[in-house]
Amino acid sequence: MKFLLINQETDRLKFRKLEDSDFENWLELFKDDVTAQLLGMTEYKSPQERCEKWFEWTFDRYENNLGGQNVLISKEDNKLIGQCGLLVREVENNFELEVAYSILPEYRMKGFAIESAKKCRDYAFENNFHDRLISFIVQENLNSKKVASKNGMKLNRQINYGNKLMDLFQINKADWEHSNPV
Repeated sequence: MKFLLINQETDRLKFRKLEDSDFENWLELFKDDVTAQLLGMTEYKSPQERCEKWFEWTFDRYENNLGGQNVLISKEDNKLIGQCGLLVREVENNFELEVAYSILPEYRMKGFAIESAKKCRDYAFENNFHDRLISFIVQENLNSKKVASKNGMKLNRQINYGNKLMDLFQINKADWEHSNPV
């Protein structure tokens, strides 16, 4: 559970692990085919199937200490608004740590993705998990690219990952330290 932000908080959010009881709330994310495409889940045809796969992947990550997305709970009304976390990835035979985020449709464009992504970035670097962080983003996902940029990340290159062409954004710890002096 090294890479999870359990019991962490931001100004507006609380982080916790995904639970089985979150399924119905999270199912809303997969009712939109565009979102499913941006998340690379179009091979799964129904929202139910997509959500089941998401839960399977997340719980597998938790069990195998591969990080995982944390549920984001609004401090204002205690509602689930999205997920964000640190994912262990193998990229070109190297260990990488990805900042990943997904926000439910009704909560988008309110700054929750960047708020939670910055918390993940800071948590990872403050705990010396890695000397750089990445985010994989499909080329069409302009909003996620904006979040990555606001998180201090820069486009490194395009990469074929999981048989999909993705934009690889990254931030090095040295650049983060330079922009966040103690």
